[in-house]
Amino acid sequence: METKKKLTRSDDRMIAGVCGGIAEYFEFDATLVRIAYVLISMVSAAFPGLLAYLILILIMPNAE
Repeated sequence: METKKKLTRSDDRMIAGVCGGIAEYFEFDATLVRIAYVLISMVSAAFPGLLAYLILILIMPNAE
């Protein structure tokens, strides 16, 4: 039986585990996801990084 992957906040957390959870889901290194998120947030005025992060904290469930 195949287990479905679920996007959850990670226990490998710096702030709230959002980037760690995304890294686990897509099987990337959490540090690279965090660096990419910060760079995209700083470079792109069209990507409201802080607002998106706060929404993901509320939407993503904690890891079991």
